[in-house]
Amino acid sequence: MPFPLTHDDPAGLGTYRLLARLGSGGMGTVYLARSPGGRTLALKTMHARIATTTEFRTRFRLEADAARVIGGRYGAQVVDADPLAETPWMATEYVLGPPLDDAVRLAGPLPERAVRALGAALCAALGQLHRSDVVHRDLKPSNIMVTAHGPKVIDFGIARALGDARLTHTGAAVGTPAFMSPEQATGQEHTPAGDVFALAGVLVFAATGRGPFGDGQPADLLYRVRYAEPDLTGLPAALVPVLSRALAKDPAARPATTELAALLHDGGGEFTDHLPDAVLAEIGRRASEVWQFVPQRLPAPPGGPATGPEAEPPAARGASRRGLLLAGAGSVLGVGGAGAGVWAWLGRDASAPGPATGPGYTAPKPGPSVGAVKKKKLDSVWQKQYGGPDDDQNPDVPLLAGDQVVLVANAGARGVDAASGDSRWTYSLYADDSWQIASDGTHVYGITRDEVHDAAGYLQDVSWFLARLDLSSGKAGRHLAPVSDDRDNGLISRLLAVADDTAYLAISHGKVKRYERQLPWSVVATRLTDGSRKWTDPLPFHSAKSDDNHFLSATIAGRLLVLLQQRNDGTVRIVARDLRKGNVVWDKPWKGADPRFVRDPLTADGRHLYLGYGPLRALRLSDGGQAWDTTAARPGKTYGPPVLKDGVLYAVEKGSGLAAFEAGGGKPRWTERSAEGRRADHVVRPVIGPEFGYTYSRADGVLRAVGLTSRTTEQLYRTSGNKFTPHEKSRMIIASGPAFLAGFPLR
Repeated sequence: MPFPLTHDDPAGLGTYRLLARLGSGGMGTVYLARSPGGRTLALKTMHARIATTTEFRTRFRLEADAARVIGGRYGAQVVDADPLAETPWMATEYVLGPPLDDAVRLAGPLPERAVRALGAALCAALGQLHRSDVVHRDLKPSNIMVTAHGPKVIDFGIARALGDARLTHTGAAVGTPAFMSPEQATGQEHTPAGDVFALAGVLVFAATGRGPFGDGQPADLLYRVRYAEPDLTGLPAALVPVLSRALAKDPAARPATTELAALLHDGGGEFTDHLPDAVLAEIGRRASEVWQFVPQRLPAPPGGPATGPEAEPPAARGASRRGLLLAGAGSVLGVGGAGAGVWAWLGRDASAPGPATGPGYTAPKPGPSVGAVKKKKLDSVWQKQYGGPDDDQNPDVPLLAGDQVVLVANAGARGVDAASGDSRWTYSLYADDSWQIASDGTHVYGITRDEVHDAAGYLQDVSWFLARLDLSSGKAGRHLAPVSDDRDNGLISRLLAVADDTAYLAISHGKVKRYERQLPWSVVATRLTDGSRKWTDPLPFHSAKSDDNHFLSATIAGRLLVLLQQRNDGTVRIVARDLRKGNVVWDKPWKGADPRFVRDPLTADGRHLYLGYGPLRALRLSDGGQAWDTTAARPGKTYGPPVLKDGVLYAVEKGSGLAAFEAGGGKPRWTERSAEGRRADHVVRPVIGPEFGYTYSRADGVLRAVGLTSRTTEQLYRTSGNKFTPHEKSRMIIASGPAFLAGFPLR
């Protein structure tokens, strides 16, 4: 989908005129362009900040080389390229069709005949690469474009010549975990057999709508790829023996591409004969969209933001197959050679460019139903390519502090202006651990260290202290309180929370061991006014050879410090400590809680702690007993993590969408009416607007603004963020993902 050029985009590169943006990601920007002869192209550029790096220039050149190897029949044909230019660029045909994952999302799992035709064509594409001694190494649904003439394989950013170890660290697993081969997951050489394994996983996805090893955290996926049997449930019976063999753990047991193609398809019929009507309609829509776009350029700041073009509905079912392909003003053949691997090269983590609203824009009035509201997919107000969070992070990251948000990743903290996304400062952490900083909403505090050296410069001693960070520079101020002392080495410590001039920490003590859980730990309350300790209370100690964090979440609720603690056996307990004395007031198990999936900020008020991941329920802060749950009112329903606003609890109900309950007794107030709510991601915490205009939740790759009056979706914002944090002072929603931070309007 094209979007307007920004004020500082060039008018052209080489001999090509730029018409619009197609997207922007971590590596660069992709533009819609026209050649002097009128050919529609996709022109890919590299960001200036990385164009000076030899490694990235080499990657760009190798990608162009691999794209040339596969050619226009099986990939996006390279028309021109200049990897040595000040801004490296590559022009390719503009591929007319959706990525395979979008096609499956649109039409559902493909019928067996379509999967067979797709697989045979992809075997031919991979065979073309392998005959030139090149392996793709990252075959996945988003890297396969479905066109009227067959699938095209794109995104050769990590493709390599066989035996070429350049740009690859020994023992590193490079690729996409859900579709890696076992040998690739362990950092071994990736041969053509590895591409066959990935292809089999892609075909399982095409036939069932999910990968053969499920989803989840990268570490879990890599483990299942290496040791677990693939889940082929729902796969057509005739395909099970074929794809089982291609998914063999032993590379030598997998068929070559020529043999696999023969097992999949006899080669009869045109490729379009096997595609569902909904996919054909989408191909036609994308073809016509290129010609309907009117080139425009956004004004320079402080000019207002602009919106992208509104998506057209797919052609109605029942039209002829030719009519489906020729839907709209343009045709598949009429656009000529158009298309590049835009979608995958940008990465599914990147939101499309451009801000959310423009001058003169008026928000639609709430209506009684989805059909009465004209919805547009808008873009973020700003987006920055910052490093993403860790799996084991403090769930309150990004932290809020005044007019800033604080992101933590890669052993560093970064202060970001919430309104503009501009980076204000950076702060180096001792280790890659987001639990070393905390915020009270106004200030940010961090754990810093002080080194003592002898006259010759040799390190003699290290001490650890708490300090307040200067939010204009990121520098640590004076030492407010010691973290380490004669008893506690403080080498490993967690800053859990800060409130009312008191910092609450978890600190290790005893001799340094290889694993964190071989050390005793204590929870400590420290006064920031004079550095003295209010109390120290030890955690139950059970030695284990593990670095798993003891803590999943922490919050101040009333007069309690409430902690989610992970035990050695993987169970989760909710532990409430008295803020004044540190003693455990109550300790309850959270039955069935998976420590990988309950890393959310805890929601509480002065009376209750509120939990999701099952029925929505309230625990009394006084004794941890259950005050109410939604089992009777909404039997069998599952809810994600809740948020609280003025006595009303909001959560996403799986299969229904947003729902609201009275916090006092759990009485249902309303459930979303939008059809999109059925696909809402219930494990993503919703956001509530400041004036009760909208509540926000994610579904199908967009952030939905649901009117609290209409209870229907009234606005859509493109995003692949997986966490959304409201910043009411700037009236922004901060979306964070693995490699970016973005801002959306909060209304």
